[in-house]
Amino acid sequence: MKYIITGSLGNISLPVTQNLVKAGHEVVVISSNSNKKAQIEGLGAEAAIGSVQDAAFLESAFKGGDVAYLMIPSDFSLDNYAAFQIEVADKYIQAIQSAGITRIVLLSSIGAHLRKGAGPIDALGYLEEKLAAIPELQVKILRPSYFFNNLYSQIGLIKNAGIAGSNFGGTEEKLVLVDTDDIAKVATEQLLAPFAEAQTITYISSDERHPSEIATVLGAAVGKEGTPWVTFSDEDSYNGMLQAGLNESFAGLYRDMGQALQNGKMQEDYWKNRGEIKGKFKLEDFAKRFAGAYA
Repeated sequence: MKYIITGSLGNISLPVTQNLVKAGHEVVVISSNSNKKAQIEGLGAEAAIGSVQDAAFLESAFKGGDVAYLMIPSDFSLDNYAAFQIEVADKYIQAIQSAGITRIVLLSSIGAHLRKGAGPIDALGYLEEKLAAIPELQVKILRPSYFFNNLYSQIGLIKNAGIAGSNFGGTEEKLVLVDTDDIAKVATEQLLAPFAEAQTITYISSDERHPSEIATVLGAAVGKEGTPWVTFSDEDSYNGMLQAGLNESFAGLYRDMGQALQNGKMQEDYWKNRGEIKGKFKLEDFAKRFAGAYA
């Protein structure tokens, strides 16, 4: 089998690539970073170096592929990330159809069922819809939950103000968390398993904890027992992200995502269809990494 992997050698695409090569498959890794070429080839994969905004490049890179793993990359330097996401989604659709690929594994997200109102996740809902409209396409949609790695953003708050917080967490609802290694494991399983249906949706989670628990556990890990979780207003959250260095585009998108978490819409479909928790990595495991980064 020939697999087309987007996402360069990120936290998920790297182990996925390693697993597919180990399983004896041909793997093409798409990266915009020419410095990654040697590392990709060192893994036993083929490097396709170019931009995901270049339709001709993508069509060439996807050519001959049996299965494509799609994810939309983040780029915090962009002034309009939402527009970039939609552009990449459209270019992926064009490349898939041009190459005649009929089997897709999409890294989407919890909250994509909303289609609109979940900030940076809206474009993933858009891509889900576009893929569903292609005849004879078999798509496995992966919807991981809130990344543990997003909690590193709490370091400054805990260190400087003795609190953790965001514009969500003011209800009884737990925050669904996931580790990237757990996502990579499920993604590998889905890529290697037979494609038997037009569409499947798999939620991926590692832990479910209330934000107040998260604040307590992370605070204790860095020697600040009793750290509280504070639910900020949308305006305060947005301004805080700007002060922390995010541009207006990303700050606005993350504010909107926080709103969707606070009002319960973001995770509503997860709670209805969650099934078993697939990951083994827990908040206490992440707290050890958090303490290392905090220091």
